[in-house]
Amino acid sequence: MEPALRAVCKDVRIGKILIQTNQDTGEPELHYLRLPKDISEDHVILMDCTVSTGAAAMMAVRVLLDHDVQEDKILLVSLLMAEMGIHSVAYAFPQVKIITTAVDKKVNDLFHIIPGIGNFGDRYFGTDAPPDWSDEEMDEPSC
Repeated sequence: MEPALRAVCKDVRIGKILIQTNQDTGEPELHYLRLPKDISEDHVILMDCTVSTGAAAMMAVRVLLDHDVQEDKILLVSLLMAEMGIHSVAYAFPQVKIITTAVDKKVNDLFHIIPGIGNFGDRYFGTDAPPDWSDEEMDEPSC
């Protein structure tokens, strides 16, 4: 999503927060953080391609709040969100604005969005999905 943002907003300052879900625990883990100086004075667009439970998005919001970004200056943008993720983020951070292109109703036992789009990173980079991932979960229609 970053290349599209850069194409539209040529002088945008970009920070990076890499949060990945631990496959064993299901918990989000912060792996990398680099934010622009004086970010506390900015409106921040927090981009996450897919939001399932909302745990990683909430951790990212918490990181921004810890860097003195005001909650009402955070905009969470996602291509696809599960209802669970929307409700979790909205409940925890009611002033964060949420924008998504689509909402799917369910997540499976592995907290993957159903029917979802599969792993966005795998699709974008052309890599293989983990061996335990299956297309069988994608039988239900999207809303």
